[in-house]
Amino acid sequence: MMTLLKRAAITLSLGAFATATLAQADVKLQGAGATFPNPLYQRWIAEYTKAHPSVKIDYQSIGSGGGIKGITEKTVDFAGSDAPLNKKELAELEKSSKVVQIPTCAGSVVPAYNIPGVTGEIKFSGDVLADIYLGTITKWNDARLTALNPDAKLPDLAITPAWRTDGSGTTFVWTNYLCTQSDKFKETIGPGKQVSFKAGQGGKGNEGVAAVVQQTKGAIGYVELNYADANKIPFGSVKNKDGKFVKASPATVSAAGKAAKFEGTVLHADVWNQPGAEAYPVSSFTYIILYKELKTRSGTTHEQAEALVDFLTWAVTDGQKVAGSMSYAPLADSVQKSVKEAIDQITFDGKPVLKK
Repeated sequence: MMTLLKRAAITLSLGAFATATLAQADVKLQGAGATFPNPLYQRWIAEYTKAHPSVKIDYQSIGSGGGIKGITEKTVDFAGSDAPLNKKELAELEKSSKVVQIPTCAGSVVPAYNIPGVTGEIKFSGDVLADIYLGTITKWNDARLTALNPDAKLPDLAITPAWRTDGSGTTFVWTNYLCTQSDKFKETIGPGKQVSFKAGQGGKGNEGVAAVVQQTKGAIGYVELNYADANKIPFGSVKNKDGKFVKASPATVSAAGKAAKFEGTVLHADVWNQPGAEAYPVSSFTYIILYKELKTRSGTTHEQAEALVDFLTWAVTDGQKVAGSMSYAPLADSVQKSVKEAIDQITFDGKPVLKK
């Protein structure tokens, strides 16, 4: 007959074994990068981990430049970037392994502003926005702004352009768009994730730019639509390629991205300044970047590889329903197909992670 002491020992042993087994079952994934999609990514993580409680995903909103640095240095499992990899970045990554780069949704960069006493929507054209960021339009009652907004009663108030201090895909989208609108902007500032603006005040992340706009009378800043909505900051419509003033929304961003074509595993398409009466002109895809061979990052387990691929597959399919409810534009069916084909190419130890 088993003694109480032995029973207690066995119970403790079984409890310890169960605890150890549960601990071993936890799979941790680390991502970092773009602030532009961060609200959506945090929601995706929350929704996915409800259904998969043993998977722990952490995404740090540190900017696109930081995300690319992290994946290059193999400190993260995946990186977020609003700017697709350039040739130099891709070459550096592919010293280790081929790369998979997939769009996860489309979004928009909006001109958010703080003009006390002014209600209603302010209209902007690309050339006017370029000159504001060049520092040549310095007052809200400038003749070119009042011509676009004859009924707005714009004040004699200094304009403070707000911009990103960190390496940023949002800056990449904004500056690339402005380069299509102004040769002078293209020649003096140019496109990039981090540039030298001629006037104004900087802030870190979309959060930092939004804070500058909120705290500074007369400020204007470029932020992702979700940040403007979440912080209740007014933002304007922008004149598109067809000459229509269009305000950012999931529908108008989708109109800009509907013609995008992808192939291979390093997917990218520029969708700013696209034709179409309903197309919002400062639109862009945002991307996740990871190694095609997931074992490239030292210490990665097969369980982590399976969890990462499953999470990404869910995000670009069922997760797209969440995107539309958060001011992001879901991927079109044709884009989802290209993305899933790229995900199919991800391997662990030379074998496809997804079972076909």
